[in-house]
Amino acid sequence: MQFVVKKRDGPARIGELTFDNKKIFTPNILFVDTSRIRAPSYADAIITTTDHQKTETDKIMIKVLGSMFSDTKNFDANISRDDLTIPYYLLYPRELPLDLHKAAAEINSKPTSNCCIVPGDKKIIDNALLDSNAKLFIIGNAAQLSQHQSDFVEFITNLREKIGYQKMIYLPYIGSPSNLALLTYLSVDFFDSTYAIIAARNNILLFPDGEYNKNMIEKTPCSCPSCIEFQDDITEMSFQHILNHNYFTFINEIKNIRNNILQGRLRELVETRIRSDTRLTAFLRILDLEHHRFLERRTPMFRSSMLIATTKESMYRPEIKRFQKRVIDRYRKPRSAKILLLLPCSAKKPYSFSKSHKLFKEQLHKIQNPHVVHEIIITSPLGVVPRELELTYPASSYDIPVTGQWDEDEKKIIRTLLHKYLTHNKYDKIIMHIPPAIQDFTLDLFRNPIITCNGSPTSRESLQKLLDALKKTTKNYEKTLFSKRARENVECLASFQFGRKPAQTLLAGSDIKGGYPYRKIMYKKMQLGMVTERGLISLTLEGAKRIAEKSQVYWVEMYDDFTLKGNLFAPGVKDADQSIRIGDEVAVLKNNKTCAVGVAQMNAWEMIESNKGEAVKIRHRI
Repeated sequence: MQFVVKKRDGPARIGELTFDNKKIFTPNILFVDTSRIRAPSYADAIITTTDHQKTETDKIMIKVLGSMFSDTKNFDANISRDDLTIPYYLLYPRELPLDLHKAAAEINSKPTSNCCIVPGDKKIIDNALLDSNAKLFIIGNAAQLSQHQSDFVEFITNLREKIGYQKMIYLPYIGSPSNLALLTYLSVDFFDSTYAIIAARNNILLFPDGEYNKNMIEKTPCSCPSCIEFQDDITEMSFQHILNHNYFTFINEIKNIRNNILQGRLRELVETRIRSDTRLTAFLRILDLEHHRFLERRTPMFRSSMLIATTKESMYRPEIKRFQKRVIDRYRKPRSAKILLLLPCSAKKPYSFSKSHKLFKEQLHKIQNPHVVHEIIITSPLGVVPRELELTYPASSYDIPVTGQWDEDEKKIIRTLLHKYLTHNKYDKIIMHIPPAIQDFTLDLFRNPIITCNGSPTSRESLQKLLDALKKTTKNYEKTLFSKRARENVECLASFQFGRKPAQTLLAGSDIKGGYPYRKIMYKKMQLGMVTERGLISLTLEGAKRIAEKSQVYWVEMYDDFTLKGNLFAPGVKDADQSIRIGDEVAVLKNNKTCAVGVAQMNAWEMIESNKGEAVKIRHRI
């Protein structure tokens, strides 16, 4: 059995499972196949009993060999490494005595089996995983565990951390079209069709936005073959017709989830799906607030798709919290900046390309000393965005509903971040060119600010006030040269990307060449790096040496006997700096010397523990 992760989107992934010369992609559905209920023809994988399904099939098959109360000796002889077999039936009570749980864990973790059943009890998870070489881990009492939201989320994230990135998780019984997206986001790979069968027995049609009894539906919104046949009278649908509808909805949602992973938009789908179920909303909030580290480690530094922030949950997305943390912990303002100019955000991103910010820039260009001014954009859900970071993700590509009204959560986030930011970054003067709605909840944070906005920030009156304030506040400062400020801006970006000390090391003795945004970092005639359209610094080999060898950050060490011919794959990785996330610029070391530089395709932990997959996409190598 081989499993390779092909695409990642946060904790979720698309994987390729190859077994017995058959290949399928995850996430996927294991369709129950018995003598009474047959799996649909489009099923990629089935779960069945050996006495029923003995014929050759082109589908991957998981065989169930019996009950946990059966004679174990009779089953041990039947378990083969060449089969996907579950030695004991999946479902047994969670509320068993601890000794029985431990006994079940020991029996189900045989090193000869591809599958391992893990009882849903955090106290004995280590017993269940002890000496297990399984590739597929099955949560044995998922239905009962899922009734306790905090325990459920903690158990799944803990299991994933313990088994690593290259193993699969199968969550029986509870998968439905409305929760598949969230459970996939939790890093679950396999579900089954049990819930579809139970729902059909109860005359329930399943949809991604909820469940509906056939007697309560006048006209079905579905266009599956079963619903089209009974579109005039849904109440006439039989068990089999409802089951076919439920199967159709299951498989469509799985395909939708895969497409969203490919586009880097699964989180948006999750936030849409949880709206119809308060329990799902609780699951996501617990995941965001109590397991942020689990999410952040698996969230890339950059993605090409727009971040759509339309819900409360959007404010707690891992990439947003990481951006905020780096602004406070790593970023420091340009040293030449003495005057803080607070500006509103714009609908168009990056901000500089919007009409409003072009007007603001015009006022800055009219004064004699514009580079003594530092621009900070106030926005939700990011809080504060320094102008130097406007091209970085997610500041460069997010969208929010604009109403002119700010709720209390947004106000609290912005106030907290502004306060922390001003604790680390001091200015002589502060100009507030922000709408009155933002002034109302931020004004008390500043001492004697200059307010230049009356009504609209882009009105003629407001722009003239801004220009007058800029002229008055900047005239007493020594003129700051463009070249000096450009270098400081790049150092600010480098601090955000690599940390403050590595940024100083990278830019030591260097100059900045080129126009915005493609700034080149030059040391004499040697290029160290360049700011790209991603808003991050792309390193050369010499720049990578400064970051990895001198600063000892963002390095990936490969084995001494490994020869790098193309990209670096996981089997060649010996160790890696734990600050590495997908999308980071990294240096590849061999015998502590930089031999290549590229972009991380895995985070540090996945690189180290994996034996398959691309770890670093190499751009330059010696």
